[in-house]
Amino acid sequence: MPGYELWSDLEKKEVNDVLETGILMRYGFDGPRKGIWKSKELEAAICETFGSKYAQLTSSGTAALTTAMSALGIGYGDEVITPAFTFVASFEAVLSVGAVPVLVDVDDTLTLDAAAVRKAITPKTKAIMPVHMCGSMADLDALQAICKEHNLILLEDACQSIGGYYKGKALGTIGDAGTFSFDFVKTMTCAEGGVVMTNREDIYIKSDGYTDHGHDHLGVDRGADLHPFIGYNYRISELHAAVGLAQIKRLNEFLAIQKNNHAQLKAILSTVPEISFRRIPDPAGDSCSFISWFLPTEEQTRAVVAELKAQGILAGNFYWFDNNWHYIRKWDHLKNAVTLNALSPELKARVMEQATKDFSASHAVMNRCISTAISLTWTEAQIKEKGEKIVAVVREVLR
Repeated sequence: MPGYELWSDLEKKEVNDVLETGILMRYGFDGPRKGIWKSKELEAAICETFGSKYAQLTSSGTAALTTAMSALGIGYGDEVITPAFTFVASFEAVLSVGAVPVLVDVDDTLTLDAAAVRKAITPKTKAIMPVHMCGSMADLDALQAICKEHNLILLEDACQSIGGYYKGKALGTIGDAGTFSFDFVKTMTCAEGGVVMTNREDIYIKSDGYTDHGHDHLGVDRGADLHPFIGYNYRISELHAAVGLAQIKRLNEFLAIQKNNHAQLKAILSTVPEISFRRIPDPAGDSCSFISWFLPTEEQTRAVVAELKAQGILAGNFYWFDNNWHYIRKWDHLKNAVTLNALSPELKARVMEQATKDFSASHAVMNRCISTAISLTWTEAQIKEKGEKIVAVVREVLR
């Protein structure tokens, strides 16, 4: 799955380009940098690779989400609908702009249940934020229709789905804006980094300024830039962008390996009739970073997880139902609205209300789900061995 598994001389070359100039910041120092602008190059490559008109790099995927929400005008009093299965950064970003994360159930796509989204809409709903978890996509036709019907923003959290597509369009480029994370374990990495992608010039201009203290970047002297609005420091460094520039040049290589390894492992798991797989709205668009599979009951799934652990083969197999980074069941800090900075009483009450709702429909999906991460370094023999060990455990538990 992660690009760091296949470091090459290309990453070293791009980083060394920056080190030789000594200019690690993405803005300014035009002379000493000797024409080396890795961040600009990576933004252009992102647009070309994924088909987005504009791309603004950030220091992380979380910063990208916060930037996109701010540029889209999401803030105080607004509600953002997002799934109960995601990464904590999704609701953290919503809270960072003063809005309310409205978590709703997921279905067997492991993404937003469109019916649950409809039920959650109120006069305060400003945006729907699907999270394309584990490399695959939400039902974007259904969500786009809801957004159009209710005049809502569609913001794609595509941080886990780099290289995924939906009906020919790259995930992250379909809504009003979309984001990727380039952290260390993503399909392509900058070590740390993220990007806001959009086809709207106004959103790009706002994102460009917001990530750099509100600088408008219109002058030749950055120190003399005007500040049309308050921004923050969400800049990426040239070193991080250099790593990403090498990785995006290798993305097709990574994806081809990922899809091949995914297909081989899925074929082995498919020999067990009781194993079913997540529903993918557009199977051709799956980035194949994970295989997510289900067993008939929670009891059986827990028994399989326990046996995988006992045999030392749980690594790379994720039981999200008990995971405290990715699923609502373990987010006690959100349920109790525990923050270091004081929230307004109104916001705190609304956050706690949303986080403590009935998520039994999601539980019924997630308590039977195991996701297996796909490594780029596996040999065919290792895939066969891994698959057969998992199958043996499942058959023993079911027997």
